[in-house]
Amino acid sequence: MSEYTVVVLAGGLSHERDISLRSGRRVAQALRDQGLEVVESDVNAGLIELLTSLDNPVAFPVLHGGVGEDGGLQQTLELLGIPYVGSPAPAARRSFNKAIAGPLVARAGLTVPRSAVLPHDMFRELGARHLVHALAEKIGFPMMIKPVRSGSALGASRVDTAADIPQAMVAAFAYGDVNIVEEFIEGTEVTVAVVEFTGEPPTALPAVQIEPYSGVYDYTARYTAGETRFIAPAAIPDEVAAACADVAIQAHQILGLRDLSRADIIIRGGTPVFIEANSAPGMTETSLVPLAAQAGGCDFGELCAKLVATARAR
Repeated sequence: MSEYTVVVLAGGLSHERDISLRSGRRVAQALRDQGLEVVESDVNAGLIELLTSLDNPVAFPVLHGGVGEDGGLQQTLELLGIPYVGSPAPAARRSFNKAIAGPLVARAGLTVPRSAVLPHDMFRELGARHLVHALAEKIGFPMMIKPVRSGSALGASRVDTAADIPQAMVAAFAYGDVNIVEEFIEGTEVTVAVVEFTGEPPTALPAVQIEPYSGVYDYTARYTAGETRFIAPAAIPDEVAAACADVAIQAHQILGLRDLSRADIIIRGGTPVFIEANSAPGMTETSLVPLAAQAGGCDFGELCAKLVATARAR
C-alpha cells in the first residue's frame, strides 16, 4: 500500500471535457504503471469529501479550459492544503487569458503577433462595420480570431477577408465574451513543453513540429488520430530549436508557471514567435507533451511520477 494516493482530476464542465477525460485516463494509467496508488475523480460535489477522506492525497489536475486552467481549482486545492501538480492559481489565470499573457511576454522582449482585444459588448454596441475596417487596417490579412479564454482551438478561425470577420467574431464569442484578433503568422508551427522538478531549473523537452493535413491545426486536427503529422524532435536547425526552447522557458518563468507547461510557437524567418502558453497541456494519445517526452528519451509514466514527487516535496 502506497503512503499516499494520487487523485487524478479530469472532466469538469468546460467545452474541453471529453479531451480532459481522455487525458485523465492516460495519466492515471501511466501512474499506475509506476506502482502508484491512483484514484480518478471528476470535479463535482463529491470532490472535497473524497480529498479529505484520503490519507496524504496529491492532486494531479488534468482539466482543460474553465476551472481547470483559470485558477479556480488550484485556489480550492490551496485552501484545502492539498498538494497538487501544476501552476499556482495566479499563474494559471495569467496564462489562460491570452489578452494578459501576450502583453506580459512581449514586455519581457519576446516576439508576439500584432493583436487587438474586443469584448462582445463593444463589438455589438459600436457596430461591426467600423470595427471591421479598423481591424483590417491594424492587424491586416490573414488574421486569427479566437476567444481570449479557451483552448484546443475552440472558436478559433483564420480570416482572409474583411467580409469574413463578423462571422468569425460571432463563432469565437460562442466560447466567451472577449475575443482576441491576431496577425496570422506564416511559418513552421512547433510546440515546446517545459518541465520543472524539485531542485532543478526549468528544462525544455524537444520541440514537436505540427503539420496538419488540412492546413489548419483546429480541434479536429488536434484530437483525431491521423489528421496531423507530428515530427518529434522538430525538423528545424539546432540554433532555431535552441531559440524555441529559450522562448518556452522564458514564457514559463515570466508567467510564473510551475512543474509543467507548453508554449505554442510559430517560426517565422528563423525567429520564434510566441503564440500562447498552456498551464494544463493535453495528455491524450494525440497530445504533444507525451510525444515530446518520448523524443527526449523520457518515459511518460516516469515523467508523471516525477511531477507527483515534486508536488509532494513542495
